[in-house]
Amino acid sequence: MNDEQYMEIAIDQAKKAEQIGEVPIGAIIVYKHKVIATAFNLRESLQTTASHAELIAIDKANEVIGSWRLEGCTLYVTLEPCPMCAGAILQSRIPRVVFGAYDPKAGCVGSMMNLLEDDRFNHRAEVQGGILEDACGDMLTNFFRDLREKRKKK
Repeated sequence: MNDEQYMEIAIDQAKKAEQIGEVPIGAIIVYKHKVIATAFNLRESLQTTASHAELIAIDKANEVIGSWRLEGCTLYVTLEPCPMCAGAILQSRIPRVVFGAYDPKAGCVGSMMNLLEDDRFNHRAEVQGGILEDACGDMLTNFFRDLREKRKKK
């Protein structure tokens, strides 16, 4: 499979989030060409700050690998990771991150800054952004537009 095909799986996860009223962000982790973890945002459902798709996927992958080190893995996520998630990616030693839509307000792997390729850290990750960017971005745009419309009607 290629990056676009893996991103389609992350998009499917994002759609699951949207179906339950969560911000539609999905993530998967791939190891040796196999999807070992899937996740989507659960922040509204769980009411916990760290319930981002990336962090949930990292926790699941840790269980599968049996280690906190996720060397050899690639993380696919539909939205550019925030600073919290970028920090977790660094700490988990994921060597490659592929994301869909850029996040100019909170993105920390290219938009506002790039924590993952900062040579001041002892670990860095290769970053590839903009994979299926329109599909990922449109899903978020439509979600927030619909949310605003619903709030206007109340």
